[in-house]
Amino acid sequence: MTLADSLLQTLAPWRQASAWRVAFSGGLDSTVLLHLLANLARQHCLPALAAIHVHHGLQQVADAWPQHCQEVCDALGVPLQVVRVQVPAGASLERAARDARYSAFEQSLASDELLLLAQHRDDQAETLLFRLLRGAGVRGLAAMPRCRSLGRGHLLRPLLDVPRAELERYAAEHRLVWVEDPTNSEHRYSRNYLRHQVMPALQSRWPRAGASIARSAAHLGEARGLLDELASMDLFAAEQERNPAWLPLPTLALAPLRELSAARQRNALGHWLARFTRLPDTDHWVGWETLRDARSAASPIWRLADGELHRAGMHLWWLSGAWLRTIGEGAEWHDPQQPLCLPDNGQVTFSGSVPDGPLSIRYRRGGEVMQVADRGHRDLKRLLNEAGVPAFVRGRLPLLYRREQLLAVANLPMAGTNARGGWQLHWQPPTGDQGLS
Repeated sequence: MTLADSLLQTLAPWRQASAWRVAFSGGLDSTVLLHLLANLARQHCLPALAAIHVHHGLQQVADAWPQHCQEVCDALGVPLQVVRVQVPAGASLERAARDARYSAFEQSLASDELLLLAQHRDDQAETLLFRLLRGAGVRGLAAMPRCRSLGRGHLLRPLLDVPRAELERYAAEHRLVWVEDPTNSEHRYSRNYLRHQVMPALQSRWPRAGASIARSAAHLGEARGLLDELASMDLFAAEQERNPAWLPLPTLALAPLRELSAARQRNALGHWLARFTRLPDTDHWVGWETLRDARSAASPIWRLADGELHRAGMHLWWLSGAWLRTIGEGAEWHDPQQPLCLPDNGQVTFSGSVPDGPLSIRYRRGGEVMQVADRGHRDLKRLLNEAGVPAFVRGRLPLLYRREQLLAVANLPMAGTNARGGWQLHWQPPTGDQGLS
């Protein structure tokens, strides 16, 4: 079977996608993939084909690559989108560039589009070795997945079973021209060291080392799939409870997790957290044990790369984005007929008749007392305890004041409604806008 036939067979399940987008760096691998697809598009009825080039601006020589990519795409009759990104400074330039690149891909994909990446079998073997040396678990050792969701579309690596040597033969046969990244030969980068020093040594002793390592990655991918299935089963009971229902944050009940073995706890929680944050290494999972085993009256926090896991009573809550930013001092509500937006804290609205003013929204400072229908004056702290409001929410709950009189507490049973006045105060909290996953 030719490389083109094999590629067409791999892509058969995706021929109903709205478009195929090729991540085109201008290097050998993506040049071969784009050339193959452009030729197939002339012979078969395929989705619309386009290319996307991400320019990181990290080295001067790369400034010429967008023009090279444009010339290649023009010759093949393929539209090209060039996206320029800013790579933030950090400990790992490779990781920062990768994050910026995938963020650009995600934002560029329209609904039901397929992004095609040209990573091959040798890349897969290097990835497994690299992660093995970093002490990765099954999730990491599964290396690069063949397919996964990305933004509104999907990502697919159709060449993962193809060795680089086969791509080189194809490029030579069709006299393709590509760019060479000068940093690819610098051994100070770990991946380059594995590619140029370690893999050749392994293959000189075991000629099929690359294929065998890639096959192991596939086996580990299956194992990861089984662990994900087990995690979904273990999380089912923990995800059913939500209290209070108006709080739009990811949450888990703690009790069902506590019934699992320690290994299944880590597996289930890691599967859940992977939606929101980069996961910690093995040594830092002690943070989970500390949070899990804290006394019932405590409010422990486990700080992770892209947010925080809070425990309130017998529930776990994931907080990120606006929930980790300091809110202001409240605001005067000059037009209660309209929603009032609160900086980093959602908005409040009325239903029913609006009470007489002047009105303002403030936040809890301690010692507040309010009149509750049929119960007289009640301490706000006791009302919050009765309603089971998590500790991290209490300082954010909008309090409605008329001059110095506390009229209502948004969303709180009994304290958020005035039956005699015929109105109710509603708070729409900020959503948990997530970081990179």
